[in-house]
Amino acid sequence: MDSFTVSSIAKVMNELFPIEASFVISDDKRYIYYQPSKQIDLKIRPGDKIKPESVTYKALTIQRKIAEQKDSRVFGVPYFGISVPILDDGAPKGCVTAILPRKPALAMPYLTIRTADRWIPVPFENVIYLEAQNRKTFVKSSYAEGYHKYNLTELEFSLPDDIFLRCHRSYIINIHYIAEIHPDSHSTFLLMMKDGSRVPVSQTYASHFRKLLGF
Repeated sequence: MDSFTVSSIAKVMNELFPIEASFVISDDKRYIYYQPSKQIDLKIRPGDKIKPESVTYKALTIQRKIAEQKDSRVFGVPYFGISVPILDDGAPKGCVTAILPRKPALAMPYLTIRTADRWIPVPFENVIYLEAQNRKTFVKSSYAEGYHKYNLTELEFSLPDDIFLRCHRSYIINIHYIAEIHPDSHSTFLLMMKDGSRVPVSQTYASHFRKLLGF
């Protein structure tokens, strides 16, 4: 993985994840970049071998994104890890892992959104899609739209995975609101939602998307 790729990934990670997250980039054997946060520091050093018990190792092994809580036996402190492997022709070439002090959680099955002059609780089943916008999340529902204070990644692992599906770096959709799936260029798709919205499925998520929806 060249220095341009690493720096580009690091920049994207800073945009996607909250300031309390540390993150690490690896190739298929060793950690090559690490940015700790004030809230959690696993003391990883570039050049260290990937620990077999870590979230990074598991994501590389099973070749798909995972999110798991790990106890202190791996790095000396407990952490919640979100790892996404980087694949090239089906072979793992590296991995990007976000490290949080704990799993993000929502206390109730609602997303409370801020509109221009009020807050509106929206039940999960009424949410059509969520979109990342400037470290916040735009929420489009069947009867209201507005912004949630958590970013998209924080929300992703708090939402029920039998309803919601990440389909793009910037989008999570409610599968019950998909009206049609259209092929797009470069093995991607365009989703026509029941309210008329259009949501892209990126190449990164296309294979997993097809597998889950069975087509």
